[in-house]
Amino acid sequence: MKSKNLLIGICGGSGSGKTTVTKSLVNLVGKENVSIIEQDSYYKDQSHLGFEDRVKTNYDHPLAFDNELLISQIKDLKKGKSVEKPIYDFSEHNRKEETVLVEPKEVIILEGILIFNEEELMDLMDIKVFVDTDSDVRIIRRILRDIKERQRSLDSVIMQYMTTVRPAHLQFVEPSKRYADIIIPEGGKNKVAIDLLYQKIKAELNNNF
Repeated sequence: MKSKNLLIGICGGSGSGKTTVTKSLVNLVGKENVSIIEQDSYYKDQSHLGFEDRVKTNYDHPLAFDNELLISQIKDLKKGKSVEKPIYDFSEHNRKEETVLVEPKEVIILEGILIFNEEELMDLMDIKVFVDTDSDVRIIRRILRDIKERQRSLDSVIMQYMTTVRPAHLQFVEPSKRYADIIIPEGGKNKVAIDLLYQKIKAELNNNF
């Protein structure tokens, strides 16, 4: 019996353009037909730790994520059930008490840097996409994002990149590219690749119904 929705995993390094690819697909498929789950929302709750200890967390390591909750909620969405997606506060380095209701749609997009490092998660995906962008572009995008959106200092962003982000990318993210069905160079700027992915999504949806 075929699934009546499609789970697309969009992986890639920090700043690679995963969100831009996701937005492009949402525009093509239609917002009303897409549920979005960001792996960033599923960092483990750290309420048991003080702020100084929470700051030390390596957010670029697979163990930083609450994969049990993520997998459970992805399964629920695929079964047609709504889920309460957690919200992560990056300025406090902790999960918020509030959640966001996510309704199941025809297309579910799961976006994250380490989604190809969890076998059970990959087994749920119908299409696996890797966004492949040069490291210099990724670090510039990360600096701009973390300073503007996460109230980080330039020094802290660079220090984190050198101590955890870059090593984790080389150890976990880059090797996971081999699991991708589709590789998109230069992310959201690659209109041809995004259009081909959209055509694949339409074909799969037509097969499901």
